[in-house]
Amino acid sequence: MKPLFAFMKKEIMETARTGKLVILVLLFVLFGVMNPAIAKLTPWMMEMLSDSLAESGLSVANVQVDAMTSWGQFFKNIPIALIAFVLIFSDSFTKEYRSGTLLLALTKGLSRDKVVLAKTVLLFSLWTLGYGLCFSITYGYTAYFWDNGIAHHLFSAAAMWWLFGIWVISLLVLFSSLLQNNTSVTLCTGGIVLLAYVLRVIPNAKAWGCCKIDE
Repeated sequence: MKPLFAFMKKEIMETARTGKLVILVLLFVLFGVMNPAIAKLTPWMMEMLSDSLAESGLSVANVQVDAMTSWGQFFKNIPIALIAFVLIFSDSFTKEYRSGTLLLALTKGLSRDKVVLAKTVLLFSLWTLGYGLCFSITYGYTAYFWDNGIAHHLFSAAAMWWLFGIWVISLLVLFSSLLQNNTSVTLCTGGIVLLAYVLRVIPNAKAWGCCKIDE
């Protein structure tokens, strides 16, 4: 187990040294703050645009915002954060191939399975950290401005999006193990996710069990 823990420690230090950890934290903090901020500023922004919209023949009624507006922003922005996460860590394996450090780890007795396990655990942990940070900030600010009680099944919905992120990261690890180019890894991962979204809008896909979530 010592080689495994040593490799995981190396991965953590590498993530921090390259600045990816800082970027990740800033990204999810930004989205966490931005979700309730956009909701809070929506009436003001609509008021500012009311004159220009009136000139175009459009009228703007009073915009009411609440906790659901903030959480709506959260679930709209999380896919963007997930895409950024995949782009940031798409070279998690491929850079090892290019630099030869993976071969060095294997010659020191660390099996390929343990290398994949170490990187997978790290990616899952980083996603959980970032997602939890974003959710906590949004929850705190939303509770400060409004009442989170009106957002029914909030935690189960958030858990589903966390699991979706885990699935996407699993695809990232799979293709990273098979391919040696991070562009190919990103395209293949994005292609599978896009295919899943396309299947959701096909009526007959329900017969395959692909769209149970919509029922």
